[in-house]
Amino acid sequence: MNNPSAIAHGSLDMVQTIRRGGGLSEVQEILDTGTLTATELDHVVLPRKTLAHRRKLGSLTPEQADRLLRVRRILDMAANTFGSPDKAGIWLRRPTAVLSGERPLDLLDTDAGTRMVENLLGRIDHGVAA
Repeated sequence: MNNPSAIAHGSLDMVQTIRRGGGLSEVQEILDTGTLTATELDHVVLPRKTLAHRRKLGSLTPEQADRLLRVRRILDMAANTFGSPDKAGIWLRRPTAVLSGERPLDLLDTDAGTRMVENLLGRIDHGVAA
C-alpha cells in the first residue's frame, strides 16, 4: 500500500525541484536519445535561442522546468501505454481523430492540451475506446 506521507513528500520534492529551475541535463537527454527533435522541443518546451541562453546561465526558469516536467510525464506515460518509446513516438506524432486531427505532441505546449493527451492515454491504457 502507498504511504500517503511518502507520496506527499515526493510531490513536495518535485515542487521544490521545479521552483529551483534546473532540468538542463534532462533537456539534453531528451535530445540525445531522440525522444524529441530540437524542433519539437522548440515548440513544446522552449525555443532553441532561449535554451542556448539558459545553458549559459546554468538552469531553466521554474516555468520552463515545469513545462519540461509536464512534457516528460506525457512521454513516459505514452511509452508505458504503448510498451516502448518508439511506439509512443509514432503515436505522439500521428494526427488523432479524437483530438480533432491534431498530433498529440503538438498539444503539449499548453496545460489544457497536455491534460487532453493525458486523458486519452489513460483511456487507451484502460482499454476504453479512444
